[in-house]
Amino acid sequence: MKILILALSGIGDALIFTPALKLLRKSLPDAQIDALTMIKGAKDIYERNPNINNVYLFEFLKEGSLNSLNYILSKRGKYDITINVYPSNRKEYNIINFLIGAKKRVAVNYLRKDFQNLGWLNNITITENDTLHNAQTNIKLVEKLLSKNFDSEEPAFDFILSDNDINASKEFLRKINISESNLIIGFHPGTAVLKNHIKRRWEPEKFAELAKRLIQNYKAKILIFGGPDEDELKEKIRQLADSPDVFCVNKLNLPQSAALMKSCKVFISNDSSLMHVASAMQLNVVAIIGPTNPAYIHPWKTEHKIVSLNLDCAPCFIYSPRHLICFRDDVKFKCIKELDVDMVYSSAVTFLEN
Repeated sequence: MKILILALSGIGDALIFTPALKLLRKSLPDAQIDALTMIKGAKDIYERNPNINNVYLFEFLKEGSLNSLNYILSKRGKYDITINVYPSNRKEYNIINFLIGAKKRVAVNYLRKDFQNLGWLNNITITENDTLHNAQTNIKLVEKLLSKNFDSEEPAFDFILSDNDINASKEFLRKINISESNLIIGFHPGTAVLKNHIKRRWEPEKFAELAKRLIQNYKAKILIFGGPDEDELKEKIRQLADSPDVFCVNKLNLPQSAALMKSCKVFISNDSSLMHVASAMQLNVVAIIGPTNPAYIHPWKTEHKIVSLNLDCAPCFIYSPRHLICFRDDVKFKCIKELDVDMVYSSAVTFLEN
């Protein structure tokens, strides 16, 4: 049996599928399970996963329509089963799933915008449930495929680190004169930017103020994480904090960054892929949540605090190609704009005092 996992929607979504992947491999130990990604970070995670045989990276957005179609057709007829990881509510993902030509095409039947996004091209589906974590929904996809109940078996995320990753993280700390005896706190101030998701970011000025308080009251060392496209954001926070105890984490790849994150006593993050990496590293996570449904994406199988205003209008972010929009008449994106430093600081302190 040959199975292809379509993990096209992002690093965090690829990681969130790993509990379901573990159960799939456990049930089908002799199957060939491959994965197709279009983001290098997702490939990095899956290449290290023992439950996957082959990982393919194809950057659909860069390659254009014709090259993308030719690539998809090169996979046609080679798989018995294809699975669109949850969430992936875009017509492009459903078309890819269909064109690969597997007899069994597994995906979620979304509560919103499913028909318009060609969800009917899939033939093994479960109905989206807003009360479930995304990891649980992926597990239910595998249950439906296998006609099997895992009896609430819910593994943690899989992100395996190598000795080289760990050594790179230790070298980074050595260069900035931080020892493992220091209190290290990690920040991730970034998010995805497509579809207006930049509006989910807590302001850099607030991250800087938070850093000042943690340094003053706990002598913390602050590491600011993020991808190369977030270097300017990280540097802005470092400058605003105006402290020799704040450092930008640059020039490390995703696995090396994950290894460095393991040195953090607390990891404070927007709703982002690195928040899920922090969960995989079993960190104490403070998750800053604005328009997203916390049930979908709260830190998985690790100690965590959710910081949210819990407004009546939230959550307003849904899984569809629609841009993130705020419908309020008073303060746009109030859910994140009016979330103050005191709330995040007090949540972090609960981990530090313990």
